[in-house]
Amino acid sequence: MQLNSRSLPITPAINPEPDQPSRALYFALLREVDQHARDSAADYLRLQLDAAAALPCDLPEHPAELDAWVMQRTETVGRQYQAYLDQRRAGGARRYFASKAHALHFLRGVAPTKLVDGAWLYGLLQRWDDARFTALIQTYLEELGEGLPEKNHVVLYRKLLANQGCDDWQELDDEHFVQGAIQLALAEHAEQFLPEVIGFNLGYEQLPLHLLITSYELTELGIDPYYFTLHVTVDNADNGHARKAVQGVLDALPQVGDSAEFYRRVRDGYRLNDLGASTVSVIGDFDLSAEVQRIFEKKAAVGQFVHSDYCRFEGRTVNQWLAEDVQQFLTVLDKRGWIKRGHDPHESRFWQLIVGEQAPMFGVFSAYEQQMIHDWIAADWQPEGKRSPRGALLQRQALFNTRRVPQESAPKPAEAAAGNDFDEELQLLEQQVARLPDRAARMRLLLPLLAPQRHHSAAGLLATRLFNGLFN
Repeated sequence: MQLNSRSLPITPAINPEPDQPSRALYFALLREVDQHARDSAADYLRLQLDAAAALPCDLPEHPAELDAWVMQRTETVGRQYQAYLDQRRAGGARRYFASKAHALHFLRGVAPTKLVDGAWLYGLLQRWDDARFTALIQTYLEELGEGLPEKNHVVLYRKLLANQGCDDWQELDDEHFVQGAIQLALAEHAEQFLPEVIGFNLGYEQLPLHLLITSYELTELGIDPYYFTLHVTVDNADNGHARKAVQGVLDALPQVGDSAEFYRRVRDGYRLNDLGASTVSVIGDFDLSAEVQRIFEKKAAVGQFVHSDYCRFEGRTVNQWLAEDVQQFLTVLDKRGWIKRGHDPHESRFWQLIVGEQAPMFGVFSAYEQQMIHDWIAADWQPEGKRSPRGALLQRQALFNTRRVPQESAPKPAEAAAGNDFDEELQLLEQQVARLPDRAARMRLLLPLLAPQRHHSAAGLLATRLFNGLFN
């Protein structure tokens, strides 16, 4: 039987620049991994561990103190979040996202990390019959939604990017790929870097303040926050991933041997979480004007050849402007009134050219790009009747209810067909698994299908469902 990888599109191959090592390794490890890529991943981890060694570490000195550390940390984050909510109820502005464009820029900027969610734990699946790793393997299976697409973290984030037109993230700068490259490298070398894998997991699975705030503010801006709210619930310190991360450390500590050295390496792995672009740094680095210019320069690579010559600005054709000076061209459009900064974007002639099915440039700019241009034109302009905090709260509740109210409408034919195909493949894989003589052989068959490269694929989802049943 041959399983396909049907579902959402596979990440395209990229040819990174030589000075983009994290980006290069990231895409190498997302393809079928060869020995050269594995060797590069091990070298990369050593370099990152060296870089992280000088960073501070807030973990307690002794593993026995981890439970108290998690509870104290959770309480601190909870108090900080309540203070944030008090500020918002008093009429305070959003802390993170000045506009919807800002929020979409964040979604795109953290995509390389989110699209390999849970990858660092993959190598531990080889130890499925060792009770010391049960909590960590359960965490990995839950990251994959236990085989259910609607709970699979990677599937959810890919859909979020697609819905918001943010799926051109592959050209981000190298810093955006550091965390994803670390996670994929750990997936390949769990045996060699076992304490570091466990330490990285301990840091990653703690509930951060920024997760709570981003969930709140995305909803205010009309962006479905489910991917983020799901992490708020599954990462809880009582019985969620944060608690399992501590259990994973305590279970794996050597009973005979150098447990102090093992825990030192756990702390080293924990520090890896602080390398590369983070949620807060991606949010803080947003420059709307620079992003709009990047978008236009990207379009100019093709656009400089396709415009007619009848429309001229300052004596130059559109093609000439796009080929020679995009930044100055935007200034000219503003000067000539084609773009009216600080006004309703619908008053700008350029906006009318790109938005709407009858617009002459319909389809040229993605939803993400349109939002950047919209908010750049609008600047400080706000529509009349802007939602009050009470209105924003009602919208939050509406999104919450919409996600949880069952839809009574029948599935579309294409959806029904996809569901039938999925069920058929599940039956075929179940039959192949059933023919194997024992549980160990069945697990070995499924392991390659649970690799990070297949997180979002039909094959990966099917294998996760079966592996989860055998494991539990």
